[in-house]
This record gives sequence, structure tokens and C-alpha cells, in this order.
Amino acid sequence: MSNRSLARAAKLLLSLFIATSSLPAGAETFKMTTEIAPGVITPDRMESSIGPLTLRDGFPTEETTAKIWDNLDRSRALQAYLLAIPIVNQAGMRDSLKKFGPVNQTNVIWENLVDPRTVELTANDNTIYSFIWIDTKDSPMVVEIPPKVLGTINDFWYKWVVDVGVTGPDKGAGGKYLILPPGYAGDVPEGFIVVRPTTYGMWVVFRSFLVDGKTEPAVQGVKDTLKIYPLAEKDSPKPATLVNASGVPANFVMPTDYRFWELLNQVIQEEPPEGSDPTTLGLFASIGIEKGKPFAPDARMKDILTDAANIGAVTARALALNIRGRDAFFYPDSKSSWRLPFFGGYRFQSQPGVSNLDGAAFYYFFATGVTPAMEEKMVGQGSQYPWTALDADGKPFDGARTYRLTLPKDVPVKDFWSVIVYDVQTRSMIQTDQAAPSVTSQNKDVKINADGSVDVFFGPKAPEGMESNWVQTIPGKGWFMILRLYGPLEPWFDGSWRPGEITLVE
Repeated sequence: MSNRSLARAAKLLLSLFIATSSLPAGAETFKMTTEIAPGVITPDRMESSIGPLTLRDGFPTEETTAKIWDNLDRSRALQAYLLAIPIVNQAGMRDSLKKFGPVNQTNVIWENLVDPRTVELTANDNTIYSFIWIDTKDSPMVVEIPPKVLGTINDFWYKWVVDVGVTGPDKGAGGKYLILPPGYAGDVPEGFIVVRPTTYGMWVVFRSFLVDGKTEPAVQGVKDTLKIYPLAEKDSPKPATLVNASGVPANFVMPTDYRFWELLNQVIQEEPPEGSDPTTLGLFASIGIEKGKPFAPDARMKDILTDAANIGAVTARALALNIRGRDAFFYPDSKSSWRLPFFGGYRFQSQPGVSNLDGAAFYYFFATGVTPAMEEKMVGQGSQYPWTALDADGKPFDGARTYRLTLPKDVPVKDFWSVIVYDVQTRSMIQTDQAAPSVTSQNKDVKINADGSVDVFFGPKAPEGMESNWVQTIPGKGWFMILRLYGPLEPWFDGSWRPGEITLVE
């Protein structure tokens, strides 16, 4: 036999050996037996993070099948929870607003600013908020926006629809916004700014601004010009009903326990599916939340959903307070704790067409209001929101201890700056003896150091003589803070000015 023939025979024998060795132990070989590629065959027993998995020649046993279904439901429920945070956030907002008055006619306004008695995600005490809920299921609605405000309209899925006011089509002059129902095919009269959202329900929010430190002129402007009415009443519109929420104990924060799922189901039943996408709606359907069908989980599924809600709430907190990686920080090449208020843009994308899941879950758990203006560089306009939940050593703040933040001289703002402290649990203003848990340059009593810098203190008691530069904290309660820069200037954007880290005062 030639060398070539010997080599060919050896190769054939090797192929037969590989083919037979790829078969399960004891398997017979037949004329059509061939090599099975690595990874195709699943062993009859495997160890996994959910325990041992057993099969009979590829068919999962009854015990393993039950374990797999539980795991699949748990994993889908967790992802559904994180994706549903924006929707449930809005559902909680609507339910809270309805307690002040009917939708489509009520403006909940904080005439004397927000104080800690309003439990609202990262609200500020520097501007006058107006909150309105619109529902177009029965009719197109018109909202006549006042002049000199800054705001936005977000749909029920918490997607941006249009800005109103300074950054909107009316450019701060005020305007008539005609909000049409999804799929509306009727006549559209002239003289309106036409808005075509993909949901019936939506949140209209805008801020009015103090004049010489007073709220009255801006509030009067809202009272004089704001109108909310069905399109059919365009020839004789009625003024909006204003309800002053300042000083009124109220909760605008969504539940994060099992009630989360009940709110989600309520919205899914009410709204057209076109506002979302098939994958997200498929996840909701896989756990029993599907339009046109009752939400009635059995005992097993209710336990899974309760567990997923608990894990989901903690996951959202981890993303918000101690996220992994440095992409979410203003100064990623350092150990600085100053966080971006959002990342991935107002669409929350890591690149076009690719969702930034962590960025979206964090933002909607901690904040309200989505607009492209958040990511625009507007020198001398708008606002910027660096924030942190960690001190200079990367540790969570301890409400029993005293900390100091130094803002270097020439804080780069055209208007003013403020520091506000929030409760980690509620993500709302910390509730202490202070009506305004903040320090701001609007307060003429704030002390300035000889070199032009400003020290802001956080702790249970104010350092002697620094009461105007101090925010009260509570022993045993965690907190975080936001530094707001109103009318930010170029030194903020180019990084030549940056705030100091928050350090422990021994």
C-alpha cells in the first residue's frame, strides 16, 4: 500500500473515531452515522446557577422542566419590570394628579414652590411647577401654554412628544397646542401647534420662573393665560382650573412592590399597543399582562412577580446609586463621584437604534420629564444637573456625619446655582425641619469665602455661623444631592470649572 493510501486510511479511521466519540455513551453506529459538531448535544446531567438539570437523551425531565419554567418566568419578569418603570412612573403621576382634580381641566401648580411635603422625584424648590394630565380618548384636546415658561409633553410610555415654551415651537411666546388622539383622521383647523402622540394619556409639565425672587408675577401669568379644553370648544374656551399644591402633603412616586404590576396592567389595557414595540409587549404578555385579557396570576406566578418586583426595585437602585463602569460619570478618567443625570440622550441609546437599558432604568426610577433639551449645549440657557450619592472616597453619605462641598469661585452660571438634598428611599426632598433643604445663590445670606469660593455643609447640625450654607440631614437616613446650574456658561461645558468632591468633616 502506498504512503498516500496509508494516510487516506488513517484519516478515515480518525474520522470514524471522532464521529463515534461524539455520540452518547453506548450509542450504536449505523450506516448513516456521522460526526456531530461540538456543543450540539446536551448532556443528561448539568450543573447550573439554578441547580442540577437532568434530561433523558435531550428531553428535560419533569422536575427540570418545572425548574426551567420558573426560571424563565423570573427572568422575563425582571426584564419586564425594568422596561416598565417609565410606564408605571407615569401611571403613578396620573393617579396622584387625579386626586387634585379631573384630567383635561386641572393644573396642579406649586404657587409657593415645592417643599419636602410633596414627595416627588428630584423636584426643585427654585421654580414654579405646573403639572397637567391630558387624555384624548374622547376628544382632541387643546392646551394654551403661557409665555415665558419651559416645559415638555411626554406620552404614557414616557417618551418625548414635543417641548413647550422656550425650547418648544412657541419659542417662549406662548402657544395653542392641539393634541390629537392616536390615529386621528379628522379635520385639523389652522392656528394650532399640532401634536400627534401615540398614546391617549400624556403628561404636560412646565416651569415658570421667579421675578426678583417673587413667585406672584409668574403665577399670575399662568392664571391669566393657561387654558385646557376639547377642540370642539375652541370658540369659547374656559380657563384651566388651578389647584395650589404648595404645602399640601402629597405623593407622586410610584409603588415598587407587587402593586407595580397592577398599575402596568391598567395602562396596557387602556392604551393602543402602537405606542410600544412587539418585544416589550411580548415580555409583558409572557408574564400575564396583555391587552384585552384579564391579569389573574395563579399563586406560583404571583410569588414570582412579587419576587421580581423586589429584585427589580433593588436593581434600579443599584443602577442609580452605584452603577458599574465610568461612562455614567462627568469625569470618567478620575475617581470623581460626580454623576451624569442621564446618559444615552433623551432616547436612552448607546448608539443609534441600540437602547441603553441601564441609562433608561436609572433615569425613570429617579426622575421625571424627558426632552432633547436635556442633552443640548445651551450656553447661558437651560440648566445642568451634576449629582452624586457618594463622597470623595466613593462611600455612601451617612446622615449622622457632616460633609463639605466646596464650589470654586466664579460658579459658571448666568442666572443662579442651587444644591438640594434628597432622601435615598423616596428620591424626593429630604424631610427635616427645613422647609427648603437647599443652599442657593438666590439667598443673599449665603457666605462666600475670601477667595470667592463657597462652602456648602451637610449634616445633622449646622457648623457655627454657617446656617445659610447648610442642609440638614438625619442620622440613620441616606441621602444624595443635585447641584443645579441655571444658565450654565462655557467654563462648565469645557471643563475648566468643576465642583469639588464632597468630603467628610472630621
